[in-house]
Amino acid sequence: MALLLVSGLAGVPAFAQQRPPSQAQPSQVPVPDSLELNKLVWSTMAAIDHANLAGNYSVLRDLSAPNFQILNDSAKLASIFASLRASGIDLSNALLLAPTFSAPPRLPQRDVLELRGYFGLRPTAISFELYYQWVVGRWRLVGVSILPANLAAIQPGRAPAAPPPAAPAKPPAPPPKPKRN
Repeated sequence: MALLLVSGLAGVPAFAQQRPPSQAQPSQVPVPDSLELNKLVWSTMAAIDHANLAGNYSVLRDLSAPNFQILNDSAKLASIFASLRASGIDLSNALLLAPTFSAPPRLPQRDVLELRGYFGLRPTAISFELYYQWVVGRWRLVGVSILPANLAAIQPGRAPAAPPPAAPAKPPAPPPKPKRN
């Protein structure tokens, strides 16, 4: 329903191409521990939720990586997130649960962190794909995809639900009684 990929990053190789020439190369990029990963995801969900509620994307933009800021002004972000707003999904509910990661965190580039997962909310789960870039000592949002999801379809290792049992066969109707004249 709502697919949002907000960056100039069409694929992993594009990350390296998007770095401004003046930005210093990181010497060592720390991979966050599980608590920090959760905080990154929660922070992003809260920022997008607040931006959607207020209709003001300037703070979300300002918290993001420089490439994200260059490619997305506030008006463009409002347009991009319009379908998510229209879907009525309450992203603040994501703050009530720890995210479930569907894949281990990975570094597709030395300074880019990719997180994929979901929040197992009912009736509609929220799946996410988030990209962060290491900028001046912290991870900053550089790409985001958020989709409403069917929880049964995204949970790994779940057997598909069994079909409902067939209705019991009705016994045949008794033969009609002969008419008396």
